[in-house]
Amino acid sequence: MNEFGSEFFAGNRERLRQLFTGTAPIVLTANGSLQKGSDEAYPFHQDRSFWYFTGVDEPDVLLVMDKDKEYLIVPDREAVRETFDGAVDFDALKNRSGVDKVYGEKEGWRHLTSRMRKVKNVATLAAPPRYVDFWGMYTNPARAELIHRLKQINGELELLDLRPHVGRLRMIKQEPEIAAIQKAIDITIATLQEIAKPGEFGTYEYEYEIEADLTRGFRRRGAAGHAFSPIVASGKRACTIHHFANDGKLAKNELLMFDVGAEYDHYCADISRTYSMSGKMSPRQQAVYSAVKEAQAYAFSLLKPGVLMKNYEKQVETFVGEKLRELGLIKTIKRETVRTYFPHATSHFLGLDAHDAGEYERPLEPGVVLAVEPGIYIADEAIGVRIEDNVLITETGIKILTESLPR
Repeated sequence: MNEFGSEFFAGNRERLRQLFTGTAPIVLTANGSLQKGSDEAYPFHQDRSFWYFTGVDEPDVLLVMDKDKEYLIVPDREAVRETFDGAVDFDALKNRSGVDKVYGEKEGWRHLTSRMRKVKNVATLAAPPRYVDFWGMYTNPARAELIHRLKQINGELELLDLRPHVGRLRMIKQEPEIAAIQKAIDITIATLQEIAKPGEFGTYEYEYEIEADLTRGFRRRGAAGHAFSPIVASGKRACTIHHFANDGKLAKNELLMFDVGAEYDHYCADISRTYSMSGKMSPRQQAVYSAVKEAQAYAFSLLKPGVLMKNYEKQVETFVGEKLRELGLIKTIKRETVRTYFPHATSHFLGLDAHDAGEYERPLEPGVVLAVEPGIYIADEAIGVRIEDNVLITETGIKILTESLPR
């Protein structure tokens, strides 16, 4: 772990300065901890962009970049909390981040307040909405709280949103990032190969038993755990794209679909494979599986520098439509008919998040890492097939980072 040195984070800060080009101070916040029970927080998950610029995994820390000055502000902790959770080591934060100055809350905010009263603009990452209707979830309030506090200091402050700049930086992976992603992939593959032996699923009775072995395999191979909530879905449950419950009873005549990935040093793998519980697919299952495999091969053939994701997605959608027609599922290839059986995008960026930051309107460039995951889901037939691999865009095409796991 901790394969990223302070030079990585310092380099990212410098790249942000060069891309931003403005003179306004940059102020970024870590995530805050979220309550789980009366006096217990959920396991802390750092804002990935904040980590990208600091390497810091503590909650509520601020990064201030102001011309040639930069410093961290660390919130005070109650004595009782320090007893239970430990104190923050300022020297460790300096060594990790490469930021030379680390202030406690009072001193740090005194510096920041003085500066905010003199400027017209401050650059930060815009706060997400408090509640995201599409996903049915509340968001971390840290960014909104930072903006609120800055506005209290200077009500005339205009905010400059850094999200496009940060998305552009995170979209192109550096060598240490690619190495971390590859390590996460290798751990995932080794664990899947240990568990998913054709015809040997008989030792499992429920999906959650497989999930437990995935967790064990990831952790003992050096991963922090799962990069996202794992999906182990058999039969009709595989037609629920995000089947996180993993509570179904397994049956020999069904297909079993994995959508899983280990997290290594904050970077993610994201791999899907579909297996026969019995070791032999029925003719219909095999036909659907072959159609998805052909769709993925077609997607691979399209990917290279200069490709626009929007055009790529349309081409794959049309190809899957042809396969759905061959399978007798649709008569005409239209978006609404295809999306009945293929309801998600083919690809997304991969990195610090499984669905990573990036600019989908920007042509692909060398250094981009993508997941490629076509699927066909036929709920009436209890068949759900998804095949997902992770690829690196190269100067001439792609390198399949997950090539060692058979499809």
